[in-house]
Amino acid sequence: MSFLDKITDIIQSSEDKNKLIEIAYKVINNQRITKEDGIFLFEQGELGYLGVLANYIREKKHGLKTYFNRNFHIEPTNICIYSCKFCSYARKISNKQDQWEFSPEEILNKVHEYDGKPVTEVHLVGGVHPKRDLHYYGNIIKDIKKVRPDIHVKAFTAVELEFMIRKAKMSLEEGLLRLKEYGLDSIPGGGAEIFDKEIRKEICDDKASTEQWLHIHETAHKLGIPSNATILYGHIEKYKHRISHMDELRKLQDRTGMFNTFIPLKYRKENNSLEHIGEVSRLEDLKNYAVSRIFLDNIPHLKAYWPMIGKDTTQLALSFGVDDVDGTIDDSTKIYSMAGAEDKSPTITTEELVSLIKSVGKEPIERDTLYNELKVFV
Repeated sequence: MSFLDKITDIIQSSEDKNKLIEIAYKVINNQRITKEDGIFLFEQGELGYLGVLANYIREKKHGLKTYFNRNFHIEPTNICIYSCKFCSYARKISNKQDQWEFSPEEILNKVHEYDGKPVTEVHLVGGVHPKRDLHYYGNIIKDIKKVRPDIHVKAFTAVELEFMIRKAKMSLEEGLLRLKEYGLDSIPGGGAEIFDKEIRKEICDDKASTEQWLHIHETAHKLGIPSNATILYGHIEKYKHRISHMDELRKLQDRTGMFNTFIPLKYRKENNSLEHIGEVSRLEDLKNYAVSRIFLDNIPHLKAYWPMIGKDTTQLALSFGVDDVDGTIDDSTKIYSMAGAEDKSPTITTEELVSLIKSVGKEPIERDTLYNELKVFV
């Protein structure tokens, strides 16, 4: 059965059959779907159809390859000047309960815990501390590189960067170049949340704006610093807001080509100001992965962040466009566990990741941060 026959068979009873076939033709012929198409897929596309279409794209790009890396997270502090309604993690500097800040020495001690271990990446993100600037964190990166010169430092969301560079009284370009000199290798995608101004005003009004987030990533790309991209979904946004968000990312990727991967981040409800709205279902998670893969034709990889959605949903997502499951993490992140994520102690061995991937018929590939293949597990 051809791919189109399979699609036609799935949607034969649909009232929107012609439109769904039209979108499938676009995908087969490498034609970009429109924002209207994307909204239509969210509203009218059945999960089976979306999964088949997204998996077609995934296998066309990567075959059965499924990527992971050996990484660990360090969160220097949860002290933060901002008050995002969806956040379960941040604490004001005056609120000592459940608050932490690791000293530079403590951070280096955490890095030393991996001496002799084949980790390839340290992921460094946290709250926006009111007293810490670019040079404070830059020197931490510099010291990490002295301990592990081979390790890739992926550090600081655009929200953190905007503040620490401004506090250092430097221009954005000057600040990013200085961080690159300190040893910054790439930027994670956090802080994007939802780009729609009205939604952003409602859930995170005081943090870096949509324009600032996009400008920071575009400037980083122009300076040779690659990055990731994210979306926070499943709260008060509508489908049109998700598509508009992805469209902004797609346009930026057209200009720079420097986004490595897209990571949908699910809103988790515990211990924050939006908990009354609940959480979206696993089916909605899978739909979101699938539409993301179909819409974002120019971002090469789609990641399911397993500490946030759990290992079972991650396995399912590998048939809905996802080709990356992040990494070993090693129980070193609290951002999602504090918000009620399924994995309260997010750690997994390489062997467990390989088994997780193989058990659903995919091919595990250990990668570095930039998706260079390091090891194929047969």
